[in-house]
Amino acid sequence: MLKSPRDTLTLENRVQIPCLGFGTWQIPEDERLSESLAAALRLGYRHIDTASIYANEQGIREAIRASGVPRRELFITDKVWNTDRGYSSTLEACERSLERLGTDYLDLYLIHWPAIHGETTTWQALNYGTWRALEELYAKGTVRAIGVSNFMPHHLVPLLARARIRPMVNSIEFHPGYMQLPALRFCRAQGIGVLGWAPLGRGALLANPVLARIAQEHHRTVAQVCLRWSLEHGVPPIVKSVNAAHLEENARIFDFTLSMAEMHAIDALPPAGFSGLDPDHVSF
Repeated sequence: MLKSPRDTLTLENRVQIPCLGFGTWQIPEDERLSESLAAALRLGYRHIDTASIYANEQGIREAIRASGVPRRELFITDKVWNTDRGYSSTLEACERSLERLGTDYLDLYLIHWPAIHGETTTWQALNYGTWRALEELYAKGTVRAIGVSNFMPHHLVPLLARARIRPMVNSIEFHPGYMQLPALRFCRAQGIGVLGWAPLGRGALLANPVLARIAQEHHRTVAQVCLRWSLEHGVPPIVKSVNAAHLEENARIFDFTLSMAEMHAIDALPPAGFSGLDPDHVSF
């Protein structure tokens, strides 16, 4: 039973991933990053989610060093950006990320977004070339687990057809009002773990009356209900905040559970909180 942010779930390759992640998107390399990451680590967060495009890897390195938390206790996820897709470019991108983070390995390395532009054979080949680099990094032990982000079933099917090593993770937008059930079910059937980003629907869910009622019944906040819902679906949420009080609130989700009726009510919510970032239509 999960009791704290540092408790783990097991990926298909038996790597343990902490059940609650600290996201760093849009947190610049200044005192906000160092202070919020320090607060998160004090509260027991051990999964740090970053990406080369976030431009804060160096700041994360410094914040980790200042925290005194040993590297072996941390789970660091990083991602290769779209402009670095392809076999050689991905290997070089990973090396740069390792240098900026000040570590000789990553716990999880993801393809940030699927290639989708151009002829079908072109984007499929680009995704596979990128994946081949991740397979090599995994085989060498440079990364402990590899996966994708924002891949839908029609992106995964051609990749799985050629992959020697199957993705261990798919990180997707996942929250009440936007469950992406086809992707979730496909990943489950393929043994691919799912991580959930934007678990609060970028704040759009905080005034939802159904969630508010359930939160009131448990003497909790809507944010806590959303995160608990994600965990009970087996999807570790990645939460972001530079507010220490919010980080503490988000970590207090391990001493209550949602009933089946409450889970069904949340599952049945109409579309809400979607970021607008459709993997088949993003322009980057």
